[in-house]
Amino acid sequence: MLLIALVVLLLARFTYRAYSGRCTSKRTLRGFTAIVTGGSAGIGKEAARDLAGRGARVILACRNQVKAQMVADEIMSATGNKEVLVRKLDTADLQSVRSFAQGILETEEALHILVNNAGMYGTEEREVSPDGLEITMATNYYGHFLLTNLLLAELLKKSAPSRIINVSSAAHLFTRNINIKDLNFEKKSYGAFSAYSQSKLCNILFSLELSKKLRGSGVMVNSLHPGTVSTEIFLKEERTRSLPIKVICHLLNIIVKVAGKDSELGAQTIIHLAVSEKVEQVSGKYFEDCKEVGSSWLAQDKAVAKSLWEISEVDVQLRPSEMYY
Repeated sequence: MLLIALVVLLLARFTYRAYSGRCTSKRTLRGFTAIVTGGSAGIGKEAARDLAGRGARVILACRNQVKAQMVADEIMSATGNKEVLVRKLDTADLQSVRSFAQGILETEEALHILVNNAGMYGTEEREVSPDGLEITMATNYYGHFLLTNLLLAELLKKSAPSRIINVSSAAHLFTRNINIKDLNFEKKSYGAFSAYSQSKLCNILFSLELSKKLRGSGVMVNSLHPGTVSTEIFLKEERTRSLPIKVICHLLNIIVKVAGKDSELGAQTIIHLAVSEKVEQVSGKYFEDCKEVGSSWLAQDKAVAKSLWEISEVDVQLRPSEMYY
């Protein structure tokens, strides 16, 4: 029985990877600057490696600076590109986001590519960020919402044509309704997957509304599902989990490692949206395997996207002087 299961997983692995999309663009990025949040591991690391290999100045925006510097050194050694930098960013902490953005505004003259990739799966019990926001929503959505707004006018718009890439997930399909007034699970029942799914839905809705606001600016914004990727996401925040949950997460991690994409393959749609000539004029869309695909009906609801934007401005305490649209 175990042997049959193993054969099935291996066949699934071969089939899934054989039909996964790859970025085919040969475009070089000399003179371009890119930021990749969560660029020290997984698909973020592989996207950063590719962009650096094309000649871009790449900034790894990460919580763990020691780990990120090791990755930066690895990328510089592999690509010969010495312009791979590390800056501290914790997307779950709005003050960290503001400090990071201020540093970027002070040191960078341009920003052509912003990859909002940092993320976490969720905690067994509901936890809140330093700002009182549910931690998964803060990490995966709110931090990137604030960061993008802070970099919009002075860098992204002035550097146009530029691109914003928001990493979402097919998990968004499992959120069938959303209570805009209770995004942080203060009233409704909390679950790790519910929080993760909702955060990924918010990233698509965020992209939809932002694309409308940026129409005619030369700044393109799209979201994506990277595929079922073998990353560390199931093993993050392990200290907060009970033993049964830890076991389940490790099993899921093993299954995904065997049957899913590796990080290099999982990063292909990010890379495609960052560099491909095919999407130069495409904005507000959702991609998988380097192709535009359909998202859930809820993810395409323009009224919900507008309401989410308005409540998010309040939740991240966006100031009137920071609203450039």
